[in-house]
Amino acid sequence: MRRNGALSRVFMSLCFLFLYAPILILIVFSFNEANSRTVWGGFSLTWYTQLFHNTRILNALATTLAVSALAAVISTVAGTAAAIGFRNLGKRFRGICLTVNNIPLTNADIITGVSMMLLFVLAVDAWNGSLGSFLDVKLSMGFWSLLVAHITFDIPYVILSVTPKLRQLDPNIYEAAQDLGDHGFHAFRAVVLPEIMPGVINGLIMAFTLSIDDFVISYFTAGARTETLSMVVYSMARKRVSPEINALSTIMFVVVVALMVVVNLRQARQEHLSRQRQKTLTAS
Repeated sequence: MRRNGALSRVFMSLCFLFLYAPILILIVFSFNEANSRTVWGGFSLTWYTQLFHNTRILNALATTLAVSALAAVISTVAGTAAAIGFRNLGKRFRGICLTVNNIPLTNADIITGVSMMLLFVLAVDAWNGSLGSFLDVKLSMGFWSLLVAHITFDIPYVILSVTPKLRQLDPNIYEAAQDLGDHGFHAFRAVVLPEIMPGVINGLIMAFTLSIDDFVISYFTAGARTETLSMVVYSMARKRVSPEINALSTIMFVVVVALMVVVNLRQARQEHLSRQRQKTLTAS
């Protein structure tokens, strides 16, 4: 048993080393003064300085954050409403809707990206050939198509985050609020929303993270004049890898780790408060 335990720990350590050693090397060489991927030339913040003076990267970062924030908020509202609608359906139709919701999750990103690109091309051609020519307003793929694409693939993840919280919710709580004189959206906001808020927040964070991380769907739906951060990194990596990419990747890694820490601390706090409530109810 001890030998098996030692082998398991060694194997786990090797797995973590294989996963995180490249990231650690990338972080170290982002502070390398020399323009080299193998030779250490001393500690320097040169590449971070050049990164923040690179207008192409800064414009792509602004586009990425704008698209990710808008897509996360819109998909969270739409996904929460859809999850509540699914919850109020019959068991049979609810299962069908959840199965349809899971299709984009299992579908390959390249299929989603190509199909949405074709849809946007048809929509742009139809607009420019009819109403657009009459109003003299021409459309082209760009920020709007990128935003719609991100909202589309974010919504299923929000639904999956909110649905478990709705299952834990007392189905009669909304009716109880109405019996006590609260009605409509105010009853939902005062009674239902606080109970499912952890799932809503988790869906919001997940949607935001997925939007920042996405490359394939963005590549097919961004058009010719709009670039996201992942697209810029890809175009830079196709040539000789610049140390600016190391600096950019380090910043993105730190931001992702910070988000994970915030989410885990928040979940731990919620679990602690839930245990305290249960102890209070048991004592009373």
